[in-house]
Amino acid sequence: MPQKVPPFAELLADCQRSAVHLEMRDVYGVADEDADFAAWKAGHRYDLDDRSTWWNGFHDVVAEAVGRGAVVRRARIVSEPVTDYIRYEHACTAQNIAAGEQVRWLPRRMASDLMLPGNDLWIFDDRLIRFGLFSGDGAFIGHEMEEAPDVVKQCAASFDAVWGRALPHGDYRI
Repeated sequence: MPQKVPPFAELLADCQRSAVHLEMRDVYGVADEDADFAAWKAGHRYDLDDRSTWWNGFHDVVAEAVGRGAVVRRARIVSEPVTDYIRYEHACTAQNIAAGEQVRWLPRRMASDLMLPGNDLWIFDDRLIRFGLFSGDGAFIGHEMEEAPDVVKQCAASFDAVWGRALPHGDYRI
């Protein structure tokens, strides 16, 4: 029987202390981002001062979580030189920061001795993981949930190791 995976907004709404996101892919083929990515490649840039042009539901749920005291952190492990997709993510990260996320970047060459999970993930309150599953070309496949305390502990330790080495967004140049 397929596992029921709650929507991200629901998981973050239930989060009280922390939500951490580990991204390890150099390309994502997420259909919801296709138009924005294509526009960015064509030269479009959002005016950060005009939130009405870029603020969305994701930003709402992050800002709400941060507003009630949850710490939301995102760490990205990237290959260098970076892909166009990572350039796009880097250019859009100011939006995440405006919503209250803390974001850091770790060049893959600096992660060789770290033990990392096999998939991207979100960890909510150090108790629940939502793994993101992607195909080889970056297409989204689905999510899986994990609550086993030993797995959560290992993945949280991996995130902490990455976070400790990673550069704050403002210091990472591409």
